[in-house]
Amino acid sequence: MNVTYDFTGKVALVTGAGSGMGRASAAAFANAGARVAVLDIDPKGGQETVAQIAAAGGEAIFIEVDVADDVAVRNAVDAVVAQLGRLDVAHNNAGAEGQHGFMLEQDPANWRRTIDVNLSSVFYCMQAEIPHMLESGGSIINTASAAGLIGAYGLTPYVAAKHGVVGLTKAAANEFSEQGIRINALCPGPVETPFISSFPDSWTERLLSGTPIRRLAQPDEISQAVLWLGSDASSYVVGASFSVDGGVTIGGAETRVDDLEQRV
Repeated sequence: MNVTYDFTGKVALVTGAGSGMGRASAAAFANAGARVAVLDIDPKGGQETVAQIAAAGGEAIFIEVDVADDVAVRNAVDAVVAQLGRLDVAHNNAGAEGQHGFMLEQDPANWRRTIDVNLSSVFYCMQAEIPHMLESGGSIINTASAAGLIGAYGLTPYVAAKHGVVGLTKAAANEFSEQGIRINALCPGPVETPFISSFPDSWTERLLSGTPIRRLAQPDEISQAVLWLGSDASSYVVGASFSVDGGVTIGGAETRVDDLEQRV
């Protein structure tokens, strides 16, 4: 059951909002009364999110951005404030798993891109967002992952990046909590997104074997945690690594995937 939050008069920014968790987060903020900035590298997906929000009676704008580009990120965040007048909440959600494979087989180019998209992007986003929040305060939610808390198998660059997001979040929270900016990390488990849906059935079964609740999360279940972390209801939560993972980090039966070559 969804809890009611009130973000009337506030502006929320969501990266990676063209699909999946980001789209659900953007829609949830809009449904709670916020004006929403939808940021994504995919203009088609981003515009679809804006259209869905508008159809539901909400207000949203779309800005195309590659979050791995620090200059583009700063320009995008500045454009959000120029168009919507302020920034109260940011969900730095954009990311990508990158190439699956064993560590010794990883392409260094995949390492660099995975770190850029998942970790450096969060640094760039916070550098751009925080100056706009210093006067009136705010809340920042960085999407890490259950893989940021455990050593997920066959995803070395992604695991390293998401552990980095957790550490970066703690360090930033230490710096800015006294100035009224709460910064926390969200650590989802496997979520039913277009990416996960592309897996063959055998992969999904192995993924679920490491998830004690034995099902994928729905994006709306993750967005409820985002709303809570973004709201005053979590006013004493600072620098947390908030797990919404179906129990992945308490240990499931089997999470190894040795038949990586069978990936579709």
